[in-house]
Amino acid sequence: MIVGILKEIKSEEYRVCMTPTGVEVMIANGHQLLVEKETGSGSGFGDAAYLKAGAEIVQTAPEIYQRADMVMHVKEPLPSEYGLIRENQIIFTYLHLAAARELTLALIKSKSVCIAYETIQKPDGSLPLLTPMSEVAGRMAIQEGAKYLEMAQGGNGILLGGVPGVDPGTVLIIGGGIVGTNAAKMACGLGAKVYLLDMDLERLRYLSDVMPRNCFLLISSPAAIRDLITKADVVVGAVLVTGAKAPKLVTREMLKTMKKGAVLVDVAIDQGGCFETSKATTHSNPIYTIDGVVHYCVANMPGAVPKTSTMALTNATLPFAVQIANKGWRQAMRISAEIRLGANVVNGHVTCKAVAEAFGLAYIPVDTLL
Repeated sequence: MIVGILKEIKSEEYRVCMTPTGVEVMIANGHQLLVEKETGSGSGFGDAAYLKAGAEIVQTAPEIYQRADMVMHVKEPLPSEYGLIRENQIIFTYLHLAAARELTLALIKSKSVCIAYETIQKPDGSLPLLTPMSEVAGRMAIQEGAKYLEMAQGGNGILLGGVPGVDPGTVLIIGGGIVGTNAAKMACGLGAKVYLLDMDLERLRYLSDVMPRNCFLLISSPAAIRDLITKADVVVGAVLVTGAKAPKLVTREMLKTMKKGAVLVDVAIDQGGCFETSKATTHSNPIYTIDGVVHYCVANMPGAVPKTSTMALTNATLPFAVQIANKGWRQAMRISAEIRLGANVVNGHVTCKAVAEAFGLAYIPVDTLL
């Protein structure tokens, strides 16, 4: 199979979907790798490293789309790419379609085979290709929250960890999955007082065994959020409904009860955000303020630490990319229930139920297309 590795064109996205080491593995499996010129420069991987791994360096994205059987990205295709996608071409990347109607319709029109990193799912419910970026984003959420609490950044001037004789800051984390757990670890490590909310009592029981004593675990409810948000200096939105839009858990009315200069970090912004007042921001313009509350809603947080993120992402995606390339998408999906769940749009049909429901589109189970 001819596999194309594309340079990211989303604003301030420095990751690349595959390291030279990953390219070498793909080539060892008998595949031809096309890598767009300078695609890995932002992550510290120059063209020479890809050439040494056996790849062909291609000058432009249109040439890769024209030649490749499967193209890989980190982020979703942008409008300038819609017309380049070919029928039956495999698109393997993060898609987050439930929050992207225009992209969804473009992929339906293309009749391509769109496999989303974020909906590939193991039998235990875990999301192996979302996990590494969720780990990065969760840890970054506290790093950014602490930064924007600084008075010069518009925050209320609180040091999250406090100092002897002075109370630490309070962090509210909504969602006890991978993002929330990693955020809690970071916040607890700084010495903050941390409240971690989740609806799954078994998950809370597990976290009670592994989290430090300054992490307080509570069942999530509207009442709990309304109460704790008045005390919080940083609120992290870490709620995920696989493949679907994020629920709006913090309303505009709640903002009026918050401390002035508190910080909201919406890690769910790729799926539409879990704060009513969220709108996607960028690394160059990361924040805005509503009712005195600072909002940080950068849609590609791990892109700020591309070296770490690229290596972590390749570690997770490579086994699936090899399987799809070795067997072709149909056979790979027949064999692997995990990859089947990654199918979002196939040959003009929406094959992810959550995406179909988000836009009132017809849903076709991918099994019927195999």
